[in-house]
Amino acid sequence: MRQHGLPAPVIDTGRPHSARIYDYLLGGKDNYRVDQQAGDDLVAAAAQERAAARANRAFLERAVRHVVGAGLRQVLDIGTGLPHSPNVHEVALEASSDVRVAYVDNDPIVVAHADALLRSSDTIGVALADLRDPRAVVEHPHVRDVIDFDRPLALLLTSVLHFLTDAQRPGQVVATLRDALPAGSCLVLSHATGDFADCSAARAVYETATTPLTPRSHTEIEKFFDGFELLAPGLVPVPSWRPDAPSSARPATIGIYGAVARKAG
Repeated sequence: MRQHGLPAPVIDTGRPHSARIYDYLLGGKDNYRVDQQAGDDLVAAAAQERAAARANRAFLERAVRHVVGAGLRQVLDIGTGLPHSPNVHEVALEASSDVRVAYVDNDPIVVAHADALLRSSDTIGVALADLRDPRAVVEHPHVRDVIDFDRPLALLLTSVLHFLTDAQRPGQVVATLRDALPAGSCLVLSHATGDFADCSAARAVYETATTPLTPRSHTEIEKFFDGFELLAPGLVPVPSWRPDAPSSARPATIGIYGAVARKAG
C-alpha cells in the first residue's frame, strides 16, 4: 500500500461517533463507553438495531461477491468505517486475486486503523477524504494510485448517505460520483429508512453524536440510482437482496434498503 504520512488522529471520546457505534453493534472492540451507551440506547429504542447492523454488513459482503463475480476488479469504498473482518478487500480477494480496493473515510481515526491494517499491500489504498466533496474523493492521489477511472469499478456507498442531511445535497454528491464512473461500473448502496417504523428515537440518539441521522423513504433512496440500471431484485430491505440461501421464512423487517445497480454505456 502507498505510504500516506497520515497525521496522528485526535480521538474525541466525549461524543459518540457513528463508525464506532456501528462497530459496537457488530461486536467490535474499536469503540468507547460513549459509543457503547449510544448503541445500547439505539437497541432500547429499536430492538432490531443489532440485527440491522449485521444484515447491512451481510448485504455488503454479498454485493461485493456479486460485483467481483460479474467481472469488476476495482472497488472504491467511500465511508468505509472501522475495519471489521471480513473486510471488503478480504471478501473481494476471495472472489478474485487481482482485485484492487481503495478505502475512503473522512475520519482520521478510521483511516489510521485501516492504514495500520493494510500497510503491506500495494493493491489496497486508504485515503482521508470527505464524501461531501466528491470531486476531491475522485481526484485524491491515494485513490488514483489504486483506481483507474477508465476501467469499470464498483462504488460502495453503504450506510453512509443517511449521514448527509438534505442541505448537504446527497443526490448531487451521488451524481458527481456517477459521472466519474465509466460504463459498466456498479453502485452498491444501502440506506436507513423510516418506512417500517418510527425512527425518531434513533434520530435523537444520533443528535448527540458527531453526525445526525437522516432516514429516507424508498422513493427518495431510489432517486440516488438515477443514471443506473437496478439489478434484480431492485431496491429492497437488505435481508431480501439475494440471500445466500433460499428460505421459506419471511425475512426480518430491517429498516435499511439496499440495491446494486449498473451504469449502462
